[in-house]
Amino acid sequence: MSEMLDEVAEELPKEVFHKLNGGVSLLQETKLSKADPEGGLYTLGEYHHNQMGRYIVLYYGSISAVHRYDSKEKLKVNLKKLLTHELTHHLESLAGEKDLEVKDKMDLDDYFRTKRRRSKRRAESGELRE
Repeated sequence: MSEMLDEVAEELPKEVFHKLNGGVSLLQETKLSKADPEGGLYTLGEYHHNQMGRYIVLYYGSISAVHRYDSKEKLKVNLKKLLTHELTHHLESLAGEKDLEVKDKMDLDDYFRTKRRRSKRRAESGELRE
């Protein structure tokens, strides 16, 4: 996956990495989202801008869990989408914008709305009875 990530990064314009002084790291760990107290929602990557600088962290374990059935080609496409997403956070940060943060929040709200509806339907159909 590390080699694939390098290939994906090399396909992107060098300008998108401007001021990304901490680069892109691929960590072994699996990271569950803090937004989902029940678990099950993975964090695939994060953009950071703090005292350590500007950098992107991708989580190998999370990516593997979410994309475990992807072909090699499909995994590469998804890695490119993920890296592009995090780089968009970076570029928006440089520009003082937060459009993608707002969209991410809306997507998360939709995820939880859908999850609640599914749970309600299962409860009503008796699937959750012991």
